[in-house]
Amino acid sequence: MTSERNAALVLFAGFLILAVGFGARISFGVFLPSMPAETGFTIASLSLVLAVQNLMWGAAQPFAGRLSDRFGAAPVVFFGAVLYAGGLAMTAMAENFWVFGMSAGLILGVAQAAVGFPVLLGAIGRTASDKRRGLYLGIATAGGSFGQLVFSPVSQLFLQSFGLIDAFLAMAAVCLAASALALVVRREARPTAAQRAFIAAQPGENLKAVLGRAMTDRSFQLLIAGFFVCGFHLAFIAVHLPNFALVCGLSAAAGTAGLALIGAFNIIGTITAGQISGTFRPKYPLSIIYALRGLAAMGLLIVPVTETVLLVFSAVIGLLWLSTVPLTSMTVAKLHGPNNVGMLFGIVFFSHQVGSFTGLVMAGEFYEMFGNYDAMWIASAILGFAAAIVHLPIEDNRKLTPAGA
Repeated sequence: MTSERNAALVLFAGFLILAVGFGARISFGVFLPSMPAETGFTIASLSLVLAVQNLMWGAAQPFAGRLSDRFGAAPVVFFGAVLYAGGLAMTAMAENFWVFGMSAGLILGVAQAAVGFPVLLGAIGRTASDKRRGLYLGIATAGGSFGQLVFSPVSQLFLQSFGLIDAFLAMAAVCLAASALALVVRREARPTAAQRAFIAAQPGENLKAVLGRAMTDRSFQLLIAGFFVCGFHLAFIAVHLPNFALVCGLSAAAGTAGLALIGAFNIIGTITAGQISGTFRPKYPLSIIYALRGLAAMGLLIVPVTETVLLVFSAVIGLLWLSTVPLTSMTVAKLHGPNNVGMLFGIVFFSHQVGSFTGLVMAGEFYEMFGNYDAMWIASAILGFAAAIVHLPIEDNRKLTPAGA
C-alpha cells in the first residue's frame, strides 16, 4: 500500500514539474510574434537561439538521465527548476543578442534536461507497479500537455498585462516555486544496497557495455531515427504556430488558442498512449501516430487556413503531440530493460532535440526567405510518413537476456 501511495505522489509531483517546464517552454512561442519589435532580433535569429536551446537540452539529457539513475531524480529536478528560474530571469534582463543566446539558448537548454521526460519518467517508471506503469507514464506525459494548455493563455495574459520583461520574470517565479516539488520526488523507489550490489556484480552491466549494446542494436537505432521526426514536428509547431496564424491573416491569439488546444487534446492522447502501451506492441501505434501527423501537415497545404481549420488542426495534432513519449519510453525498456532507461531514453531524446534544432533553424530561414511556412509543412509531411515506415521493423517483442549471457 505504501509503495502505491509513493508511486501516486511521485506521479503527482512529476506531472506538475513537467507542466511547469513545458509551460515555460511554450511561452516562447506565445512571445515570439512580439519579440522582434521588443528586442530588435529577427524571427530567424530568435528561432536559431531556440534551436540551440533544444540542441543543448538534448546534449545534456543523457547526463541528466544518468545522474537520476544513479543518485535519484530529486536532486536533478531541484537543480533544474532553480536553473530554469535563473535562466528566465537572465533572459528578461538580456541587453544584447549574446547574453540572450547564453540564457535562452544554453542555460535554459540544460535546465530543461534536468526537469525533462527521461528524468521524471524514469523515476515514475521505477516506482510504479508493472500493472500501472504504462498508465502512469501516460498520465505523467500529459503533464507537459497540461502545462501547455494552462500556460499558453497565462503567458498571453502576462505579456498583455506586464510586458515582455515582466512576463519572463513571472515565469521565472513559477519555476522557482516548482523546485519545492523535488521533496515529493524523493519518494521514488530506489534500489536497496543489496540490489545495487547485485546489479554491480552482473557481467557487462557497466556504462560502456550498456551503451555499446544499445548503440549497435538496429531496433534502438531505428527508434532514434524516428524520434528525430517527433522533435522536428514539435519544436516547429510549438514555436511558430502563433506566427503562422499571422501569416494566414489570422490573429496571434488564434495561434495561442491553437497551442492551448494542442495541450488540451494531448492530455487525452498521452493517457491513451500510455494505456495501450501495455496492450499493443508500441511500434504499431507509433507508426500510426507519425503517419497521421504527415496527413495533418498535408491538410494545411491543401485546405485554406481559417481560424476553424487552424483549431481543427490543433485538436488533431494535439492527440498525436506527446503520445509518442510513453510509447518510446516503453520501447526503450522493452529493448534494454528498465535499469538504464533514464540514460538510454536520454540518448533517444538527444535525437529528438537534434530534430527540434533542425526544425527551428529551417522554419526561421524559410520564413525569412519566403514569408510563409509552406516548405516546412511539406517537410513535416514527408518526415511523418518516413517515420511511420522506420518504426515497423523494430523488434519490440523480443525476450530480454542478461548481459554477458
